[in-house]
Amino acid sequence: MVNVLPDAYVARDADNVSFYAKEYIMKIHDALFRWLRQVLYIASVTGMSLMLVMIFFQVISRYIFGFSFSWSEELARFLFVWVVFIGGALIMGEGGHIAVRLLPEIVKGTTVGVALDIIINVFSVIFILILIVKGSGMTQAMMFQIAPGLGIPMGAVYSIIPVSGVLMLLYIIRDIASLLAVKQKSEQDKEK
Repeated sequence: MVNVLPDAYVARDADNVSFYAKEYIMKIHDALFRWLRQVLYIASVTGMSLMLVMIFFQVISRYIFGFSFSWSEELARFLFVWVVFIGGALIMGEGGHIAVRLLPEIVKGTTVGVALDIIINVFSVIFILILIVKGSGMTQAMMFQIAPGLGIPMGAVYSIIPVSGVLMLLYIIRDIASLLAVKQKSEQDKEK
């Protein structure tokens, strides 16, 4: 049998192997989500910066030089759409979306609180799945329409909707798994 865990994670008995394997997988999991957060942050800041530069030069060229590029306003608008959806996925990963947390805070730490958090996340999954399915349909339907200024298919602009939905879904799945792990750990602590 080939050992896929580093030597530091190799255990002497069967019970500890499972624990160390889970710990190693969680470290990889956390590193991947940190990397994803960094990529989304860089993409969001780059898109916003590029959009601001484009708008600034468009205003300068229009009012000082008397002309403006036909594609600059369209590019700024498309960048705004992408930044919004990338930012939505980024904020989903950080749990920063606006929410009414009164009831969940009242029942926090109880079985009802965990169940309520899971129900909230299940409804979020349903919404995100609708976003992915409908966004994919819109992307495919709009591939024939060409943006007049940039000459790219509008489907390329709309493609951020399902991509962002998939990223949000990854974060929701992570949150649900975390809730279930906390619930399982609390049940194990009660049994001891």
